[in-house]
Amino acid sequence: MIGRFPPGRWNAITDVAGVAVGHVTLIEGERTRTGATAILPHPGNLFAEKVPAGISVLNGFGKFAGVTQVQELGQLETPILLTNTLAVGRAMQALVAHTLDQPGNARVTSINAVVGETNDSRLNDIRAPRPTLAEMRMALDAARPGPVAEGAVGAGTGCVAFGMKGGIGTASRIVDRQTLGVLVQANFGGSLRLNGRDWPGSTADKDGSIVIILATDAPLDARGLTRLATRAFGGLARTGAALSNGSGDYALAFSTARGIPSLPPEACSPLFEAAIEATEEAIVNALLAAGDMDGWDAGQDCPSHYPGLRL
Repeated sequence: MIGRFPPGRWNAITDVAGVAVGHVTLIEGERTRTGATAILPHPGNLFAEKVPAGISVLNGFGKFAGVTQVQELGQLETPILLTNTLAVGRAMQALVAHTLDQPGNARVTSINAVVGETNDSRLNDIRAPRPTLAEMRMALDAARPGPVAEGAVGAGTGCVAFGMKGGIGTASRIVDRQTLGVLVQANFGGSLRLNGRDWPGSTADKDGSIVIILATDAPLDARGLTRLATRAFGGLARTGAALSNGSGDYALAFSTARGIPSLPPEACSPLFEAAIEATEEAIVNALLAAGDMDGWDAGQDCPSHYPGLRL
């Protein structure tokens, strides 16, 4: 475990009560290595029962759908879907369909679908239209509380990080009886550092992206959640991330505590530290769980191989 705060029961974002995660993993033939991951803040109608949210962008080389409305209103009104770069449009369609199908939404005419992405084209034929709209909805329907599968699953199926196999990772921390959980889609460049030391098996991979989702039951308003999301980049930097020109580095934080006065700014420092710890550990967990993978490099139109991290 990284840091000084203890993890929750599952050491996962789902340690925050009510949060659920679902994956659709697509590994087919030589060319398909992709998928989708859904994060649901609570099991109810999210459009009718919005949660406060904040987003922070370190380097904006990416396609994070819904970002401007989250920044403007400080609310999340759909689940979050993570997928590959060229599937963002289908993910938005899936979230719109999911929201319109919710009981009580018969008169809804505007929906801010929130979708994050990374480019999995080094292992996946990203030009193929996968995941489909139906497969995106399967990820939403599969969302459950409890343990979260990590590594080459869901939106992390074709991810690469530090020149090795990346993927989905998660971790959590307990801070003064409040829970903070992090889930990452790790697909970025850099030279891996573990416990502050350079890892000899890592190459200085340059570009790539990461999406970091933070959930907490601590009562924070949109401003506080934006500040919390920004701290996640401290954990990203600790791993040796390159933070390069071609990197898309996004963090979105939401709180499941509604109708409770927000914590004062001076009370947030322990949560900020926990966000750094949990982000760093979630990235390492993604690498450790991923394993080796053969796939198809869509940019070079040839087979490719990336090894998993071995300690």
